[in-house]
Amino acid sequence: MRDLTADPQRAEGPPVVWEGSANARAVVVLDPSGAAKHDELPATWRSLAERQQVVWCRTPASGSLADADEVLGRLTARDAVVDVVASGPIAENAMALVGQHRGHVRSLLLVDPGAEHEHVSSAGARSADAAWTRRVSRRWEDLDADGVRVRVVAHSEPTERDRIEPPLPLGHPDVVSAVADALEALESDPLAR
Repeated sequence: MRDLTADPQRAEGPPVVWEGSANARAVVVLDPSGAAKHDELPATWRSLAERQQVVWCRTPASGSLADADEVLGRLTARDAVVDVVASGPIAENAMALVGQHRGHVRSLLLVDPGAEHEHVSSAGARSADAAWTRRVSRRWEDLDADGVRVRVVAHSEPTERDRIEPPLPLGHPDVVSAVADALEALESDPLAR
């Protein structure tokens, strides 16, 4: 697996980028690759920020999820309902973080979580995600029992659109589309907050 956090270029820029209305539902993106380093969201996310507040936490800039924990604390203080998006390299850490804020987090939407600990090719991304899901099933079930909907929403695919190895970048148009679809489904889910 590529160690995205070791690249000093990815660490440049702000650790957190806020965009969208503070009165809207919040989507907190935990990005291990360090996109949004110029203090603005990736262009693919801007249309979603017109309907949601998007908070992009760049983990290479802070070196940890401490900023994301602070962001979730701020959103909790204003009683916001939050959806969290994370990808493979920090998927398990994201589960732990969400567990600390489960009263306010509605969902954890994952991208290529199986790319967390091992080298995974695009062709093997779905099976790696399935194996990862089995491995963390107890934690997944605990979050789900507490009202946090955990879903794998996007996988790398062996197509021309996915030209790099998993995890699929969170700024990828397919990720944004999958997140938007998942958010829409959550709005109609009577068990989701």
